[in-house]
Amino acid sequence: MALTHFELTGKLGVITMTNQPKRNALSEAMIAEILKGLEFAREAKARCLILRAEPGCKVWSAGHDVSELPAAHRDPLGWSDPLRVVIRAIEEFAAPVIALIEGGVWGGACEVAVNCDLMVATPDATFALTPAKMGIPYNVTGLLTFMSVMPLHVVKELAFTAKPITAERAHEVGVVNHLVPATHITEFCLDLAHSIEQLAPLSIAVMKEEMRVLASAHSITPRMFERVQGLRRHVYDSTDYQEGVRAFREKRPAHFTGE
Repeated sequence: MALTHFELTGKLGVITMTNQPKRNALSEAMIAEILKGLEFAREAKARCLILRAEPGCKVWSAGHDVSELPAAHRDPLGWSDPLRVVIRAIEEFAAPVIALIEGGVWGGACEVAVNCDLMVATPDATFALTPAKMGIPYNVTGLLTFMSVMPLHVVKELAFTAKPITAERAHEVGVVNHLVPATHITEFCLDLAHSIEQLAPLSIAVMKEEMRVLASAHSITPRMFERVQGLRRHVYDSTDYQEGVRAFREKRPAHFTGE
């Protein structure tokens, strides 16, 4: 069964996540199809791409497929993890990617959405950063992504509480570009994409890459990086990490001990 649908109209591509029974969890299979859609769009020299879920959905994406997380003793969000691969692919796609957001956006799906170049959301959309619910240490790259697009204290609130923020608040802090009712959001995003499509693609591609490079130009020494990685290893070697993943799979509250 296909988990996504790809459509190309002229120079506009649309990738629609269609696995609502699994809340569009970002499994390896789902990510492989999104990557295939990005490749189709690249080969067609698309000038804009929309990433969305099916209209009227309650959950845009539930984030990382927890069933595919390692049980313990391995980085759950390493360089080769499919979630990291698709995020890099969106960043490096040579045309703007618009995230059309309806419903809840959870965990790693927040990073996917934030890594899109523009975000348009319905007023009832929500965003939640949930690794603390499962004892997972978010990686440095992901946290830098959030810190690049929203105030530090907002990132801390999201990370420390795992509670969702509304699309309205996300709009207020500059994460969401536009709030649009569900009845008009598809038309709005298509109009926005067509306005981009009519402009100089090489100019836009270079500006996108310039901003990507500049946004990631954070100074960190090898010693600092190794220290952070050591702290992360301590977490995913912990009993709390095993408990968090186990509790999620068993659909019960986790009981963390800090060990």
